[in-house]
Parts: sequence; structure tokens; C-alpha cells
Amino acid sequence: MRTITFALGAVIALWSSHANAWNGRGHMIVAAVAWSHLTPATQARASALLSQNPNYVDWTNSVAPGQKNQIAFVIAATWPDFIKHASGYQNDGEEPTDPGAAQNIGYSDHLMHRYWHYIDMPFSPDHTPLVQPKVPNAKTQIEAFRSTIASTTAGDDVKSYDLVWLEHLVGDVHQPLHATSRFTHTFTQGDQGGNLVCLGTTLATTSGGQKKCKSELHAFWDDALGLQTKNASDADNAAKAIAIAASLPVVDTAKSADTDDEHWIDESFQTAQTDVYKTPIKKGIGPYKLTATYRAKARKIAKERAEIAGERLANLLNDNLK
Repeated sequence: MRTITFALGAVIALWSSHANAWNGRGHMIVAAVAWSHLTPATQARASALLSQNPNYVDWTNSVAPGQKNQIAFVIAATWPDFIKHASGYQNDGEEPTDPGAAQNIGYSDHLMHRYWHYIDMPFSPDHTPLVQPKVPNAKTQIEAFRSTIASTTAGDDVKSYDLVWLEHLVGDVHQPLHATSRFTHTFTQGDQGGNLVCLGTTLATTSGGQKKCKSELHAFWDDALGLQTKNASDADNAAKAIAIAASLPVVDTAKSADTDDEHWIDESFQTAQTDVYKTPIKKGIGPYKLTATYRAKARKIAKERAEIAGERLANLLNDNLK
């Protein structure tokens, strides 16, 4: 999680990386839902592709043979966040300025591509001028990757890479704060999907006397599906996510059958405006103390978004993975 610093209530450090959309448990839950809705043929094809991931052996080490395919699929959804901290990968920043920003070359690509994880659809409650999303972003990459996995000419290395990213990005765009940035008189360049909005009762103070967030609105929503068990293996956390996924609420099948990623993003964008940026969240930095009512509503929304994301991911893969 990034650190946001303030001086006398004014933001003095406006650049830092967006947080993960859903934490590791959240992404695993989405993938677990998807696995349960994949056809046997799609499960087999996905499993063959995922075996080419450079971390596949780590994912499946000590996992019973009959569970390896499902466990690997669930863990794979976290890989695009894993590479943010793995050696050998280049942090190319939040701005898609590298010549390889939109490349699709498989596992030989060692860029982190942080800007692929979100699309900052802008809105303003006080008529602050808006800045439109930069490209590439989560939307452009979902569309590129789904096209590639359906291709009859793309190699399996590229399809494996794209499958892992699709597992992750479909989850990302169903987290409301990965589909928006709120512009206000305080945040004239946007609040980075709530990453600049502080929670709690006070701000922390650095050794240099500057103020910083103890926690952020974005992080709260990332964690709304619960936290992974500390010191547990990826496989154990995956097994827990599979159990949680089985208990999620039923969603409208007509909505889960919607394969238009623009609709998915618009749903999250609208949810951010109607349910995320609401009392006690106001237009400034904060800090704001969340109420029990707000927290309960967030958990309900997160469970619904995870279930529908998983079902949509399954439909996308069943229709396109060749």
C-alpha cells in the first residue's frame, strides 16, 4: 500500500502507485467462482496453459494431484500483483509511457504494467474539470487479451500470460474504485480511485513532521472480501477462497451472462458514485470514520461483485479460450 503525505491538510505528494484491486483473497475468490462455472473442456485447456507460468511449480508444490488444476487456477489470479514485488520485473510506473506499454509478448515481458489494473473513469460532484482515462488501461487490455486467447494463431506462451491477466483484470474492474477517479476542488487531478482519501480518526505523522494516511478508502474496499491467512501457503489460502466462493450470494443470471466489459466497468463506476463516495465520505482528504452501516453495505456489495465477476470470467473463457 502506498503512503500519502500531507502538509497542513494539503496534498504534497500526489504521485504513487494505485493499490491492488481486491487483495489476494478477493482475487482468489473471483477465480474460484469462475472455476466452478467453467466447462470441463475449458478447465482442461486453462490448466494446460497455466502450467507454462514461471511460478506454476510453486503454486502446485505439495498439492494433491486431483486438486492441482483448480488450485493453480485460483492462485494464478494473483500473479499480476505478485510481479509487483518479484525480482526481475521492471516498475514502469503508473503512466503508460514505456514503448512496451501495450505489448502482448507473453512471459518474456518483464514490465509490471501497473496501469493495466484500472481505468480512471472521472466524475465530479462539484464541477471540477475532468481528466479522461489514459490508455492502455484495464478495458483496453481485457479486450486485447480476450481476442488473443480466441486466436488460432497466437502461441500458448502468450495465451498463458493473457489468461493469467484476464483472471486478474476481470476481478479488478468489478472493484468499484478501480473504475473511477473522483475530481473535487481538493483533488483537481483526481483522487486516484480513493487512494488519496484517508480513513480513521486522525492522520499519522512521519519523522519529518508531515501528515500521512493511516489507511485509505481504496484499501478498505480492496479488503472488503476479507484478508488472507498470514503465514499460510498460497495453496491453503486458495482452498479457503474456494470455500468462501461456494457461500457467495446468487446473482441475476441475465447480468452474469453480460460479456460486455464496458457494461462491467460502468456498473463499478456507478456503484462508486452511489455507494462508495457516500456519508461519511465527503469531498476532501479526511480522515473519515466509517460507520458500521457503511462497512456492512460494502461487504454486501463486495460479495455480489465477486460472484458476478467470477461468473462473467467463466463465460468469457468458455466462449473464447481456444
